[in-house]
Amino acid sequence: MADGLGLPRRAAASSGAVAAGVNEARPLTGGASGPRTVVGISGGVDSSVAALLLRDAGEPIAGLFMQNWADDGSGDCRADEDRRDAVAVCGRLGIPIHFRDFSGEYWDGVFAHFLAEYAAGRTPNPDVLCNREIKFKHFLDAARELGADFIATGHYARVDRRHNRHRLLRGVDCEKDQSYFLHQLGQEQLAATKFPLGEMHKPAIRKMAQDAELPTAAKKDSTGICFIGERDFRTFLGQYLPARGGEIRTPDGHVIGTHTGVFYFTLGQREGLNIGGVRGFRAEPWYVVGKDVAGNVLYVDQGSDTPWLKSSLLWSEQAHWIGGDPPADRFHCTAQTRYRQADEPCEVIVGDDGCLEVRFANPQRAVTPGQSLVLYDGPVCLGGAVIARTDAPLEQRLRTASE
Repeated sequence: MADGLGLPRRAAASSGAVAAGVNEARPLTGGASGPRTVVGISGGVDSSVAALLLRDAGEPIAGLFMQNWADDGSGDCRADEDRRDAVAVCGRLGIPIHFRDFSGEYWDGVFAHFLAEYAAGRTPNPDVLCNREIKFKHFLDAARELGADFIATGHYARVDRRHNRHRLLRGVDCEKDQSYFLHQLGQEQLAATKFPLGEMHKPAIRKMAQDAELPTAAKKDSTGICFIGERDFRTFLGQYLPARGGEIRTPDGHVIGTHTGVFYFTLGQREGLNIGGVRGFRAEPWYVVGKDVAGNVLYVDQGSDTPWLKSSLLWSEQAHWIGGDPPADRFHCTAQTRYRQADEPCEVIVGDDGCLEVRFANPQRAVTPGQSLVLYDGPVCLGGAVIARTDAPLEQRLRTASE
């Protein structure tokens, strides 16, 4: 079977250490009653402490380990290690652990979209889609099948209820806040979700894990996308989107090098260009400022503050609102166009089709189509949308030329 790009779909794991016990429950304690809350146990310290906090609060809980990628062994996804750590944590806490294989759902709901976006020259954010499609959809369904009323995760975020609506709030640890990745959640998911770490800071979580002698207390935090792991990104992506070399040009048309595929690069990127000293140009770093996918040309300019990367206006795809509706048809708030970005004041206009026009008070650097625009009112996450296009000068020029 092939996906929408004509590529063979990866089958869900059916054998081996990771797949063994998929969809089984392994009770580590007795008791006939089921859990009230199922905690997503990833094998990391955050989810481990989330389970610890709920258990110590007297909550009837169980753990659930999700396998989301049928790894081919070519990278360092560490799924086997994470699974073993999840089992060890639940054993230490004396709670049942269950296993579910969502690798097929991940391929269909997340990875196929990831590939299609890169093939179109955009830069997707699979973590946002994974939360919406897997962790707060299929995981929630699995928890309900186990008889639970709630799910809990180790995300740094908070939920409260005002005026009969649930709100998503930033985690109090501003360095770890993950509300950006959760902005696609809705009322049904938030009503059934607990974030035990939302009021905590990371150092306190590490200490709590050490005091409880959890096997994940000193485990390094995972970074990046699991299915890429420690692999070289271009090598991995090249398995699905074969490289096609082309020219690297400056915005005024000078050819200064070659690339191996425009979809391997993103706006603002400096690494991997392999541009040395170029005669007639300053000895300064080069940055990606545009991509012409149809013409297979990568555009670069010198200086991280190049005006070719600046935009003050963006247009989005249809927005998702956590409360169900936007605050108004036109309103002011703050926004992030990438994770851990400082809040940027902006004006939002909601179109009749649900898409957004967003004007920033100050020019923004490297606003990237395919990434997520997330809107905030103070600590409250209002929702967000995928960025469709901007008024960056080179992007506008390339779009006009293609029309």
